[in-house]
Amino acid sequence: MIYRTFKHLKRNFALITSLLLALTWAAGCDGGSGEEQEIKPGETIKSEKQRIMEPQVPEEDMELLSQGNTEFAFDLYSQLRNEEGNLFYSPLSISVALAMTYAGAEGDTETEMADVLKFKLPEPGIHEAFNALDQELESRGEDAEGADGDAFRLRVVNALWGQTGYSFLDTFLDVLALNYGAGMTLLDFMSDPEAGRVLINDWVAEQTEDRIKDLIPQGAITNGTRLVLTNAVYFNASWKESFDEDMTQDGEFTTPEGPVTVPMMQQTTNYGYAEGENYQAVELPYDGDELSMVILVPDAGKFSEVEAGVNGAFVENLVSSIGYTEVVLKMPKFSFTDSFSVKKMLKAMGMEAAFKPGDANFSGIDGSFELFIQDVIHKAFVAVDEAGTEAAAATAVIVGITSEPDEQIEVTINRPFIFFIRDIETGAVVFVGRVVDPTA
Repeated sequence: MIYRTFKHLKRNFALITSLLLALTWAAGCDGGSGEEQEIKPGETIKSEKQRIMEPQVPEEDMELLSQGNTEFAFDLYSQLRNEEGNLFYSPLSISVALAMTYAGAEGDTETEMADVLKFKLPEPGIHEAFNALDQELESRGEDAEGADGDAFRLRVVNALWGQTGYSFLDTFLDVLALNYGAGMTLLDFMSDPEAGRVLINDWVAEQTEDRIKDLIPQGAITNGTRLVLTNAVYFNASWKESFDEDMTQDGEFTTPEGPVTVPMMQQTTNYGYAEGENYQAVELPYDGDELSMVILVPDAGKFSEVEAGVNGAFVENLVSSIGYTEVVLKMPKFSFTDSFSVKKMLKAMGMEAAFKPGDANFSGIDGSFELFIQDVIHKAFVAVDEAGTEAAAATAVIVGITSEPDEQIEVTINRPFIFFIRDIETGAVVFVGRVVDPTA
């Protein structure tokens, strides 16, 4: 009751504040400071608040965040699995970008977003938990190596891009500054949306070491766009036990269209292993033992059956059943990029109001009821070889106005499989993928 009352008070305050800001801006002033200011495209505005670097978040809140992240990750997979071919995405990137947008959601829009994204904590707790998770992930890999021989990297970065001259509420900017470290770069979408698109894409490419280029396609940003919220994730880690390149040999991998020849890596060592009805699973730790890749390999002819049952509960049970034993592992090298709009999937999962002009309520962003989500765009890259894994992903939310066994275990991954990369301590699922053809 207290929380809901606060939300209503905040909304009324937001409306009044927005009106005052709009009148002030129209007079050519800086939000009521009384000083003349010309704000130009390309300049950055920031909340006076500094990011909370050591958030005190209860352990049970972190567990709820991780549990919700896993549930959302595989609810989304259940929507995406109907698409053909390989699949790769970062549920973490999508969740963080939408969590920043959620900071300005109210009413039914807020409720639907929380339900679909599996946000089990109320505000401001959900933002504080994301801040804590982000900084936990940033701390990973001390003294560990990357797949390229340089240092281990796991970066999660955020940025905002707003229409110059548009009034954004201080309360909204404060939440994003405190918990996501995000400042806002002002762009003139109204006059030149293409220039804004190029600048945002260049930022994403820089943050992902050029693995994610052209995230936002032409036409996605329009002169009705007022705000773009972006998240980028970059991961580069070596295996704890690297594969010997001299052991890699061509082998057969069975795709839905028939067999193809692929380079198959192989080695025998202690890996995490689990098996269940119609599947085997193997866990490959990365250098430092803080993250791992878990690969789920359905039995021949059982891929669709097993895939249909993969959800958050299945993954949690799978991870808890893993034990370490000696495994003779053979698996393909692979590398590919995937990109898609998440809008259709989110609407199918129940997040509808946010995308409807007139129904969407993002009054916590600007104090008005004009804003709605125009699109949510995601792009991801993964490369797996003898040394380790490089992965990157980025998400843009575009907001606008109307407009243990005793014997050796053999695991030969020569057929379609599902995999995910997780942080071991928090359980957060950072990336999810499916390989049906390593040569694609």
